[in-house]
Amino acid sequence: MAIRTFTPLSFLKLTLILTLAFSALARPSAAQDWFKTGTGLGVTKARLALPETAARSTFAQPLPKTFHDVVWADLDYSGIVDMVSPSFYPVQVPGQPSELKAEDWAAAPANAYMVAYGNLSTDASGIAFAGYLADVHNPTAPLALQKIYRGAATDADARRMAHQFADDIIGVLSGGQLGIAQTKIAYASARNGNKEIWVMDYDGANQQQLTHLKSISLTPRWSPDATRIAFTCFAPYRGVTSAQICIYSTASDRLIAFPRYRGTNGSPAWSPDGSEIAFMSSLNGDPEIYISDATGAHLHRITFAAGVSTSPAWNPKTGKQMAFVSDRGGSPVLYLANSDGSDVEKLNLPDMGYVIDPAWSPNGQLLAFSWRRPSGNYDIYAMDIVSRQLVELTRDAGRNERPSWAPDGRHLVFESTRTGTRQIWSMLADGSQPHQLTFEGQNESPSWSSK
Repeated sequence: MAIRTFTPLSFLKLTLILTLAFSALARPSAAQDWFKTGTGLGVTKARLALPETAARSTFAQPLPKTFHDVVWADLDYSGIVDMVSPSFYPVQVPGQPSELKAEDWAAAPANAYMVAYGNLSTDASGIAFAGYLADVHNPTAPLALQKIYRGAATDADARRMAHQFADDIIGVLSGGQLGIAQTKIAYASARNGNKEIWVMDYDGANQQQLTHLKSISLTPRWSPDATRIAFTCFAPYRGVTSAQICIYSTASDRLIAFPRYRGTNGSPAWSPDGSEIAFMSSLNGDPEIYISDATGAHLHRITFAAGVSTSPAWNPKTGKQMAFVSDRGGSPVLYLANSDGSDVEKLNLPDMGYVIDPAWSPNGQLLAFSWRRPSGNYDIYAMDIVSRQLVELTRDAGRNERPSWAPDGRHLVFESTRTGTRQIWSMLADGSQPHQLTFEGQNESPSWSSK
């Protein structure tokens, strides 16, 4: 793999150019600035052109088209670029830097700022894609990206390489934060009769069943290193089958031992460093929140109130704060506390209703949750945890629950009944560009991996 690197000076110049181009905040209303800033969706999008992938060899499968289509979809859904319509492209399609006529792409009607292009060829080991990203307004500047991607001559590897290229482009344009095209989404699915844990690519491709417990599996949650999935399973404890915490290793493709406890146990959540797990348990009576280490040892209780406390969610930025749901005051509402259970604070909302499924954004600034207001449906909301300002992300389109943030903070995945059955959807964090990811059976409780 060959990678073109910048000298510190040239990289600084490119970063300055990109910063100046993308730094103007969109201001549809001052009240929403906090949200656009918190999600990274408040910058002017770069106009990016992506001409067809040049084929330098003859392919038995339409791999160049597969590669191009996947890259396009990844970039179009990134939330930070504005894809230039191919109808505005110059006639000549570049496959390598010597073939790029920057002035043609920078001029009307394309008016592109950046052009991503390359060529796909075969060699003894499979296929190779030479990918480039150029600033066509500064044609004498070094290429922003120049890299060789390699894989087998299969549709699966063409998709994988396309995701890598898209993520590298987003990494350049976002100042180093990689894209999400190589991430995974875990979820529960009953499509084969029993609710089992499944996993898929971020765009819904490659859906695969992980567990085969032939029982009920719910609420999967990825570990921070994306090597384990904690979930709620139903398993026997002293002759009685009840909800328990199970852990699946994606590295070894098997379940990892975790202790079983009396009563009902569920809704696991990982600490930001992956060393601890918080979960709900009724082992001592009322369902309360407990914390153990990742092996189940050193179990201790952190909530102490009549009623149900559940759905813990650690602040991923600080690791010192936890959100959870409790009906200790009547209806289920959100609470904040230190991760040791101290300084419990109720998050007051404008009106009553049921609040469930808290999920922190990666930067620890926003809290997404599902809220059923007295006069409405279950919808996804986001709250700025400091100012307590709210924004509604879905509205009266089925029942929308279980939000989970992508690692870029610009996307959310959730479950919705808007098509009549319970399915997994994703959207940009402002509620735009909803994408249905599952279609078969009933699917729920999505969790987005960190990488």
